[in-house]
Amino acid sequence: MSSRLKAVSALLAAMVLVGSSVAVGRTMTAALPLYFASLARFALASLVLVPLVVLVEGRFPRVSRRTGGALFAQAVCGSFLFTACLLSGLALTGAAQAGVIAAATPAAVAILGRLLFRERLGKAALAGIACTTCGIAILGTEPGVAAVGPSPVLGNLLVLCAVGFEAVFLLLRRTVREPLSPLAAATWVSLLGCLLFLGPGLWQGWQLSPHDITLKSAGEVVYYALGVTAAAYMLWFYGVVRVDAATAGVATGMMPVAALAFAALWCGETVGWREMAGCAGVLAGILCLSLGGKAKTSAATEQSRGRAL
Repeated sequence: MSSRLKAVSALLAAMVLVGSSVAVGRTMTAALPLYFASLARFALASLVLVPLVVLVEGRFPRVSRRTGGALFAQAVCGSFLFTACLLSGLALTGAAQAGVIAAATPAAVAILGRLLFRERLGKAALAGIACTTCGIAILGTEPGVAAVGPSPVLGNLLVLCAVGFEAVFLLLRRTVREPLSPLAAATWVSLLGCLLFLGPGLWQGWQLSPHDITLKSAGEVVYYALGVTAAAYMLWFYGVVRVDAATAGVATGMMPVAALAFAALWCGETVGWREMAGCAGVLAGILCLSLGGKAKTSAATEQSRGRAL
């Protein structure tokens, strides 16, 4: 398996795990307060990741002040603000509306990649982003149906904010210059996420009784900690530094698709033709971008050969 294919596979796996967090997170926060559940998630992930990184790497990973600042910014955007905005927004608006808004994520990542890293968006990349965006948008199109949720406008704005924070989180990893393994990066972000949720999490936890914590909600916290936080972070950190921003942006298109699939499996929602068409659009986008990446690689190889001759 090529290095690029491994990186793309890691990104897609990470987005499937993150997508599953929408369905699991909705039921988890229905039983437990949002900030308490998030604190428990990051605390449990840290308890697993810290000894694991020491065992694997021989010591706890130290970082410079600049890298620490970048990791803290990632934790603020991807751990705290993204989680708070997404789960709060889903409580106020419908899943269909949230899916339409989530379609802006690939475009947001690609645009930020262009603005921050001066990455050129070729025709294949633009086509891939367009296909993915259209595919995810299909998931939320249902003409004639009234808005869902107690406050759809506010909920949609919160989900839109989550999209922006996610895009920033996904690209901030590129600002880390010193060598830092995916496991070390996931450990740092998990610890910083625990720190950010510590205050509000303890405040909400103080008001809980042991009877409020069911076996199901505890299992969901464990899944969120080990699957979404630990595994997804490591997979994403591994892949995002090995591909361009456009590829990373299209890979994020898997998140709402996975969220829809887990909503059907975990919440019992029906998957119809719109959902299937949305999945087809995402797959077409990934294919377009993969072909674009191969074309760039081939062109670079030919130029190298020409200079050698």
